[in-house]
Amino acid sequence: MLDIKKIKENPQAVKDGLKAKEVDCDAVVDRIVELDVQVRGLKTATETKTAQKNKLAKENGKLFGQKKGLEKQGKDTAEIDAQIEANKAQSIQLDSEIEGDAALLKELNVEFRTAMLSLPNLPDSDLLPGGKENNEPLRYVGKKPEFDFEPKHHVDLCTDLGLIDYERGVKLAGAGNWMYTGMGARLEWALLNYFIDEHTKDGYDFILPPHMLEYQCGETAGQFPKFADEVYKIANPTDDRMHYMLPTAEAALASVYRDEIMTEADLPKKFFAYTPCFRREAGSHRADERGMVRGHQFNKVEMFQFTTPETSDEAFDELVTKAERLVEGLGFHFRTVKLAAGDCSASMARTYDIEILIPSMDGYKEVSSVSNARDYQARRGNIRYRRAEDGKIDFVHTLNGSGLATSRIFPALVEQNQRADGSIVVPEVLRKYLGGLEIIEKK
Repeated sequence: MLDIKKIKENPQAVKDGLKAKEVDCDAVVDRIVELDVQVRGLKTATETKTAQKNKLAKENGKLFGQKKGLEKQGKDTAEIDAQIEANKAQSIQLDSEIEGDAALLKELNVEFRTAMLSLPNLPDSDLLPGGKENNEPLRYVGKKPEFDFEPKHHVDLCTDLGLIDYERGVKLAGAGNWMYTGMGARLEWALLNYFIDEHTKDGYDFILPPHMLEYQCGETAGQFPKFADEVYKIANPTDDRMHYMLPTAEAALASVYRDEIMTEADLPKKFFAYTPCFRREAGSHRADERGMVRGHQFNKVEMFQFTTPETSDEAFDELVTKAERLVEGLGFHFRTVKLAAGDCSASMARTYDIEILIPSMDGYKEVSSVSNARDYQARRGNIRYRRAEDGKIDFVHTLNGSGLATSRIFPALVEQNQRADGSIVVPEVLRKYLGGLEIIEKK
């Protein structure tokens, strides 16, 4: 969620920033400014009317006292009675107006929050505007794989070596699913163990979050309400709250400290989590994307940090370096790309993608996205910290990065490490998880 102060102070700057993301929110921004004026006006009016009502109550209290005094003296109380009734009538009118204002205020607050939740995050000022055509490759690492034979597609390699059973994966769960078997399952688990060990060495805390989340998690992460139809929802006959299968561990980790106030000494918080991820994408159905490049379920280790605003840039660089180091450790040729504003997700202010070459696709595919949400998610989830110097309460910054997802690492691994006889060389960093195995051959 954006800072309402920034919107009010310079609505045009907000509009321009969102247009850099290829999103036209001019009407929404204007309506938010209008609603803010109306809400503050109604609150002031309600406070004024409540004060008037209280003043009338006090005045009637005094009048009742005067009336009793006159009655004891046997004097006429008609004038006081008339004033008491007039005050009562005015109080009843004020009650009615306050009730009406409260109903309208509730309605406007709902509209205001809905409008605020609909706005994407503002991109950082150094990002190029527009979509992926303006993405900037920052660096290329490693040597491109070269073959003196006709290389195979990962689907054929995995099938021949008994690593993946695609047909039975589809039989069990439908198109866009696969089933790891034998050495394929062990190789997948070796990748995950490699990621986990590296993050543990770096001092990150290991989290195994629930895979089924409540609606508020998606709202905090910035996925809901806009993308609520892109997740797998779960029907529960005993609970009318919306639950869904997490599309990434970020959705869970972003809410760990929702509605809490940390101390500055608590920060930074550095987590990583392993989860399967569930997404409704069915894939592009292009011939070069057959296999594991897109799917409804895949494994991923996710990195996440909560930081102060002053240290979030440093944290971003750290996460990028960590993701690059993991990919480099596997021996891959890859590139790091700075995304243009329009290619960043709705919640993120900046994103770098680490992309590896999958030979059969003759192109690069993202295996890690490292992003800084600034205070956007923290505002949505009311995640704050108390500054040590002055005790001021401020919003934290949140950052996330894939560390890593396996659904594209696995295809790249088997394709880049294949040999002419159809066998696969196991990357050195994974061999200790496979009992020292160096070559995966056909049985």
